[in-house]
Amino acid sequence: MKIALVHDHLAQYGGAEKVLKAFQEIWPRAPIFTLVYDKRRAANFFQDKDIRCSFIQRLPWGLKKYQWFLPLMPLATEKYNLMDFDVVLSSSSAFAKGVITRPETIHICYCHTPTRYLWTDTYSYIEELPYPRLIKLIIPLVLSYIRIWDRVASDRVDKFIVNSQVVAQRVRKYYRRESTVIYPPVETKKFKISQDLGNYYLIGGRLVAYKRFDLAIQAFNKLGIPLKVFGSGPEIKNLRKKAKANIEFLGQISEERMAELYSKCLAFIYPQEEDFGITAVEAMASGRPVIAYKKGGALETVIEGVTGKFFDEQCWESLADSVVRFKAKDYDPQKIRKHALNFDIEIFKKRIKEFVEGEIKLIKR
Repeated sequence: MKIALVHDHLAQYGGAEKVLKAFQEIWPRAPIFTLVYDKRRAANFFQDKDIRCSFIQRLPWGLKKYQWFLPLMPLATEKYNLMDFDVVLSSSSAFAKGVITRPETIHICYCHTPTRYLWTDTYSYIEELPYPRLIKLIIPLVLSYIRIWDRVASDRVDKFIVNSQVVAQRVRKYYRRESTVIYPPVETKKFKISQDLGNYYLIGGRLVAYKRFDLAIQAFNKLGIPLKVFGSGPEIKNLRKKAKANIEFLGQISEERMAELYSKCLAFIYPQEEDFGITAVEAMASGRPVIAYKKGGALETVIEGVTGKFFDEQCWESLADSVVRFKAKDYDPQKIRKHALNFDIEIFKKRIKEFVEGEIKLIKR
């Protein structure tokens, strides 16, 4: 059976790309079809892989400013030639699920979420765009067209896999489809428990608006407690301006440095509503508790009083109150890490492989 992998775009290295990397490790000979591939921003792992890009890659500014070509992305996705493949496994939070396959080809989509800027976050997405008012008046017209395409594209998928119960609910609402939950992979072996704790709290990931890093900045500005921030993104300048001297921005750091920071922090701060939330599980794999907003994927990964604690309102006051009440000695690092092992990458690979092979067997019957 010939398998093809399809991914939205390879222009960063986040949770979706970690899922794609695991797919490629299971099926190393499978080509990857994607809108654009930026070697500088994607993981080194993909450099020697068979990556087949859309025509957007070849357009002027197609790689550096691929977001400009949003109206062309449905067409670019539909132009992938997948006629030679028996199984297509797409990794999608936007366009990859919309590929066109032969009637007998099995299309399984690992859906990270129904496209955020089309369904759940449309209004905040437009509001946060750094464009003139006239452009912002035009964008909803484009999104309406793509929203219709996205709904139709979901019907092309034979089976949906999702990364959490939260996303399963969204797929049911927006696409009217049922799905199977397989939690995304966490490389727990890269993390370890430290015997020596630091005196700081930790937060990190892609610095984008919806992750609400601003709440942590506000809370720790008031508390005056050390907070370390790792990662980069469009919000970094804004966050730096707001932060006081007790908040340290580390930028992009190595995996080794990240593992050390996780293992020695008092707790990991998690103020966002995520579909799943790999960074929170990485912190737990290091034996450290998570202080999380009580919504989204955190409800499926954090156990109150065992692996962390929740705050109820997505505001800095609620977060600050939880930090003040937090006591590191109340948590057992061994128990926290044991829980995190349930999300290990090898478990993910096993479940994905079994799911795909099970679907192939059903077709052969």
